[in-house]
Amino acid sequence: MRRALLAITGLAAGTTALVVLKGAPGTGQAAQDLPAALAPAAPGGSPAPGGPTPTSPGGATPSAAPSASAKPSAKPSADRKPASRGGTRTSSAPAAPKTTTKAPPKPTTRTVTGPSVSYEYGSLQVRITLSGSRIVDATAIGMPLGGQSGQRSDDVQARYSGSSGEVVAKQSANLSTVSGATYTSTAYKQSLQAAIDKA
Repeated sequence: MRRALLAITGLAAGTTALVVLKGAPGTGQAAQDLPAALAPAAPGGSPAPGGPTPTSPGGATPSAAPSASAKPSAKPSADRKPASRGGTRTSSAPAAPKTTTKAPPKPTTRTVTGPSVSYEYGSLQVRITLSGSRIVDATAIGMPLGGQSGQRSDDVQARYSGSSGEVVAKQSANLSTVSGATYTSTAYKQSLQAAIDKA
């Protein structure tokens, strides 16, 4: 009785295993019908042992087909850095642009001379010195010397000219007239205005 039970159980297990193996898709007959060139390769990439090596019509041995069991390579991880062609790549933050603070260029000093203006007691012309666009000095040249005319010339020169005169203070030809030297003052302002216009 026990032997019969064991025999039936063994027969049932064998039948089940046979049905499972026969019924699985892609195995059994389908695998056997494949030509040797397309037969599954062993893990090393070579044809399964014992199989014949197929040859092409020209006699050359074709390269082995890609293994069906080969797994695709894993994607590179996010923290893996690609190697540069020139060697090891070191990652560093981009350098901040250098800000060079250059001192502003020093203003160039130049001299401009106004035209000669004739007046009651002679003629004069005004020469101004500029640093950039600012008048830093002024002087009248060609003014009469000596006598009453020379006195008027000295008064006008003292009021208007020099680095601390009215021309530098006002930066224009809008000067107050020197008392007792109206003609000289007017000629000075005319030449000064022309020099400013030229500058």
